[in-house]
Formats: sequence, structure tokens, C-alpha cells
Amino acid sequence: MKAFNKIKLMTLRLTLMLALLGLDFGCGPSGGFKITPIPADQTLREQVVLRDPGWVSDRIALIEISGILMNAYEPRLFSEGEHPVSLAVENLAAAASDSRVKAVVLRINSPGGTVTASDTLYEEISAFKKKTGKPVVAYFQDVAASGGYYLACAADEIIAQRTTVTGSIGVIMQMIDVSNTMAKLGISADAIKSGPYKDTGSPLREMRPDERKIFQGLVDNFFGQFVDVVCAGRPKLAREKVLTLADGRVYIAEQALEAGLIDRIGTLHDAIEAAKSRANIKAAHTVRYIRPLGWKPNIYAQTPAHPGAWTINLINVQVPFYWTKRPVFLYIWQSEG
Repeated sequence: MKAFNKIKLMTLRLTLMLALLGLDFGCGPSGGFKITPIPADQTLREQVVLRDPGWVSDRIALIEISGILMNAYEPRLFSEGEHPVSLAVENLAAAASDSRVKAVVLRINSPGGTVTASDTLYEEISAFKKKTGKPVVAYFQDVAASGGYYLACAADEIIAQRTTVTGSIGVIMQMIDVSNTMAKLGISADAIKSGPYKDTGSPLREMRPDERKIFQGLVDNFFGQFVDVVCAGRPKLAREKVLTLADGRVYIAEQALEAGLIDRIGTLHDAIEAAKSRANIKAAHTVRYIRPLGWKPNIYAQTPAHPGAWTINLINVQVPFYWTKRPVFLYIWQSEG
């Protein structure tokens, strides 16, 4: 009885404290505040987001790949967020292990990311198809550029929303040079190194022509790899045509269709129907895989955060993730300075 009264008193104190903070408990039109325990098991769970009529057992797995693709956890307020590559692979594994899943729709909304993250996802999607024999349809939403387009080349079919921006086939290595600013402040850098190229790419000094040549060779190599992936995924396009298209520019859906970079223009529902057709099934429930407490009401839920947003000291600061201490090779549509 004493324990019960103690819990009751603690609950009352918490209620009063939240009331003083101006939080509403759902008694009025402004919404509510709910305290829910977080399950220890964060394994992905299936949620049906679109139902076909009648008794249906088959599934179409809707897997979202959004934001900047990188081999790191996406920064979030109060948490480390998800690792985009790991999450996508976890989704593919869930779809592969469920015999009811007959096909996958990749909902892509990404400007790309690092070369390795993009290539890893491409290889994982290719391995999924080879291992399971399940068809994969890529659906482009707002942006599917550079690395976002790269990984889509592993799909059996590409469908883009008519308002999609895609393309940006190419590689960029973004670096900064602060040596002039340092000189104005009377600051100089002095590196003790084991070889002449050990500090190549350092922002603390101007790059030499021989160093630029080295990096250009690496960028050209990664670019050739990108072209190879596009040629493999779009067999109707000659390599010379791909090279013409791969000058780094972006295309709207209509231009991409005319160029042969996508198969058709359509909606997410069209992509789901295409997946059913490729799997030779007439009806299927569309499912997503979510974390506990990560319920989403429908196939259009969860708009990704701004890909360049980093939370620093509880302040949302737009800082591109590639502004790091080291050079990063990117398959990315760089629309920000």
C-alpha cells in the first residue's frame, strides 16, 4: 500500500511539473503528451502500410533510402540516429528472410554521398537479387542524384516521379584552403612527415600541381567505375552515350526518360504495381520495416530531415558533412557551398 501511494505521489508530481511547463495532456484541441517506455529490442518489425482487398499473404517490401549516404550514424537531437547503409542492409535482410515478400520497391530520395557508401548499397542490392531472385524496382522521389542514381542502377526497373531531379553522374572531391586566412592572422603550418605526399590535401597549405594530379587520377578512376555501373544497369545505353550524359549535370524526369536513364515516369503506386507485375502476382500487401515506436501511417510517411543539417549544441546548423579534416571522395550532387 505504501509503495502504491509512493508511485501515485510521484505521478502527481510529474503531472504538475509538466503542467507548469505548459505541456498539454490531450484534453484540448492542441494535442497531447505521452510518456511511453522504449523497448530494449529494437529489431525491425513489419508494418503494413498499403492493403490490397481480399485475403492476401504476399508482400511487397518498401525500403526507404534517403538523405546523404555515408558510413556513419546520421546525427539526431538526443541520439546518434541511424546508420543509412546499415539500415538499408537490415531492411534487405528482412525482405530476404520473409518468403511472403515477393519483390522490393526502393524509395530513393537522396543527393548521393560518399563513394564507398554508394557502392556498398549497390553491391548489397545486387547480392540481394542474386541470392533471392526477387525483383527490385527503384522509385525516385524528390532527388535521386549521383550516388542515389548509382545504387538505383542495381534495380530491375527505375520509375521516377515527374518532379524528380536525377542524374549528376560524376565524382567530386571537395577540399578547402585556409592558408591565406592563416597568413593574414600570422599563423603558419609546419608538418613533419615521412614522405612528400603524406599531408597531401591538407587545408593548411596550397596544393601543388603534382598533388592535384594524384587526386585527379583517383577521381577519374572512381568516375570510370560510376560509368561502368550505369552501363551495366542501363544496357540499352552505349558507353559513349553515358559519357555524354555524365558531365555532372542533373536532369528532370522527362529529360532522364528521353536520355534513357530511367524506364518511365510514374508514382509510388505505379512502382508497387510494377513490382507485383515483375513478381508475377496480382495482389500483395505493401509493408515497411520499422523500429518500435517508429510507426508510420502510410507509404508516404517520414519526410527525411535536411541532408546538410547537423545539430550542434542544440542548434540546427547547416554544415555539409564533408567539411571534415580529411578529403572525401563523393558521388553527390553538391548544391550547397
